[in-house]
Order: sequence, then C-alpha cells, then structure tokens
Amino acid sequence: MSQSNVIFAASRNPTRQDLFARAETISDDLSQRAAELDRDGRPPLAEIVKLKNAGLLNALHPKEIGGGGLDWIDGLRLVRILARGESSIGQLLGYHFVNSQYIYWALDPARAHVLGSETVAKNLYWGAAVNPRDPGLVLTRRGNGYVLNGRKSFSTAARVSDYINANAALDDKIAGFAVPTNRPGYVANDDWDNIGQRLSDSGSVEFHDFPVYEEDFVGAPAAAHVPSPVLSTFNTPFIQLVFVNFYLGTAEGALHAAVDYVRTTTRPWITSGVERAADDPYILERVGEFTAALKASAALADSAAAAVQAGLDRGRDVTARERGEAAAAEAYAAKVHATHVSLDITSRVFELTGARSTADKHRFDRFWRNVRTHTLHDPVFYKAREVGEFVLNDRIPEVSLYS
Repeated sequence: MSQSNVIFAASRNPTRQDLFARAETISDDLSQRAAELDRDGRPPLAEIVKLKNAGLLNALHPKEIGGGGLDWIDGLRLVRILARGESSIGQLLGYHFVNSQYIYWALDPARAHVLGSETVAKNLYWGAAVNPRDPGLVLTRRGNGYVLNGRKSFSTAARVSDYINANAALDDKIAGFAVPTNRPGYVANDDWDNIGQRLSDSGSVEFHDFPVYEEDFVGAPAAAHVPSPVLSTFNTPFIQLVFVNFYLGTAEGALHAAVDYVRTTTRPWITSGVERAADDPYILERVGEFTAALKASAALADSAAAAVQAGLDRGRDVTARERGEAAAAEAYAAKVHATHVSLDITSRVFELTGARSTADKHRFDRFWRNVRTHTLHDPVFYKAREVGEFVLNDRIPEVSLYS
C-alpha cells in the first residue's frame, strides 16, 4: 500500500488561509490514494493524524483557546474540499465538527470553555454514539457514579474517536453525556462492511460497565417528551449540512476524476468526427450540465449554511421558530437538492469515461457507492416532505436528531 508524505507541523491559531490550503493539500493526496484506501477499507488512523496536525480538527474552536476561529460556513466548505479527495474523510471531519461544537450549545459557557480548551490542547477527535433508532444503552447508578452498558449497532469513527457524545436511558429519563473513549469498558468492533463510506469506521460499539460521572453529563437527565433548549438543537440542521457538503464534495471529486480520465485515456467514439474525446460534443454537453448542477447545489449549500449560522449567532435568544425556518427552508432544501445532484452525477460520470473506466483498478464506482450508502441514512423524501410542510402549511419540523 502506498504511503502519503503529506506532513504538517501541529500549530495553534492557524490562519483561515492556512486551513484551506492544508485541506486542499490533504484532499489532493487522498484523491491519489482513494482507490487503494477504498479497496482496503481500514480505519483511517493515519488520515485522522493528518487532520490533527493540519489544525483542521480545531478549525471551528475559538481563537482565544488556540482554535482557528472559523464559522460554520467555512467549516462546511472544508468538509466539501476533503470529500473531493475521499468521501469518508469529509464525513469524519464534519461529524467531528458537530460533535465537538455541541458543547458550546449545550453546556454553560464556563464548562464549555474548559472542555473546549482541553479538546484543542490535546487535539481530540470527537465521535458519537447517539443513533436514535438504536437506543441500546442503559446507565445504572453505582457507588458515587454510574456505569454504562449496552451496544450501538453503528457508531461513525468508532475506533478513531478520542471523545464521544452519547445518550442512554437512566431510570425513566434520557441522559446525555460526553466521555473519553480511553476509559475501561469501551469496545469498538471491526464489523463495518457496507458498500460505501468504507473508511468512515462506522462499526458497532459496546459498553461494559463503562464509568460515567455527574460531571460528564450534558445537562440534567430529562424525560423524552421534554423539549431541549433551542440552542442545543442546532446539531441537527448542522449535521444535515455536513451531509449536504460531503455529498457535493464526493460528486465534485467524481467529476474531477472523470474529466482527468477523459483528457488522458478516453477514446473518441468512432462516429464522433473528432480526434480527441475531450472534443466530443456529447461529452462536452454532459460536463457542462454536471458542472452547472454542482455549482447551483454548492451555492444553495452555502446559502443554507449562512442562514443556520445566523440563527446560531443569536445564541440563547434564538427561537424555535427561527431555528425551524432555517432548518426547513434552507438546510433541508439543500439536503434534498444535493442528494439528487450527487446521486445523478456519481452514477453518470461513466457516460464521459466509457467502458474501460469500469475496470476495478480505477474503482470509479466508489463515488456512487459512497453517496448511495449515506443518502439512505435518513430517507430524502422525508426531508422533502418537511420542506413542503413548511412552504404549504407553515409548519416547522418537530425537533429530533433527524430534524
């Protein structure tokens, strides 16, 4: 297996220019190795180290604690850049952003500052074990704390996470908490075998008498029907925008790979009347159509990010209505559009490249496999329905980890 020679010296307070340049460098390196990485399907331990050393994990943390100080608009663009090189790495950066930034929305400012400072100082990667359709985890009181037991059938970044957000049943309530994964009793299994996102490290996790303490809780345990503070629910529209941006990045990567292949390898069709495939009028038309669709979807994604960021900037003054409007009218509309565009382009780039490009050595099908696998995460027609409910009936989505 080839080895990457991309090396960065870890630094505090990188500039915006630094972060974007490093993301582009890592993405270019990933694109050169993506077919091999996809074939091997191993946990991306070395790739996470590169993100750490580049300062990308801390890009959204405040500058005063050593972070990059970027807003979500830029953070989501970084996700898109990385996904051009390898879709799973874009997903992992985006998930980390949501999981590590959640502390600022859900904790009081003093606790958030302490945990954020520790995250930056130790360059921690944040994952999660919160899949709402797979409850599975139970907290039990023991001594002066608790123990966590149970299993989650999948947990993205299971083996590369330094810290995780999790939730579990505690008596008749739900408790949310943030804990390091190096405590005894955390088991990440090597059982992720899906057709796409093969580097996302999304296998199952188990907890065996895993210790949890009061200071780990993110808010007080609450009954499932008790609404959360509005600010703490911004993780959902932002995770949906993470989806949007790594879908688009994946499609951009697919088109880039196809264009390169056409320029260097594809032969013109025998009745085309041209000497180069790059001059074939039908190939030119498709490249133009795909490019236009991606530019439109990326513009919608950036607009949605700005709208949700504006709601977040209102802090604890933000209302449920403002959050719901930004989610349904902006983020979820972008999700619907990006899903259709990315599935279309990643499946149709073969119309540009031709029959020989289907050889396994190229693994150009990985772009479609990656998008197809993740777009089933929550069905896009339910997102379209939420957009329709808002437009037609003025109803904002009911808050959940999916909406």
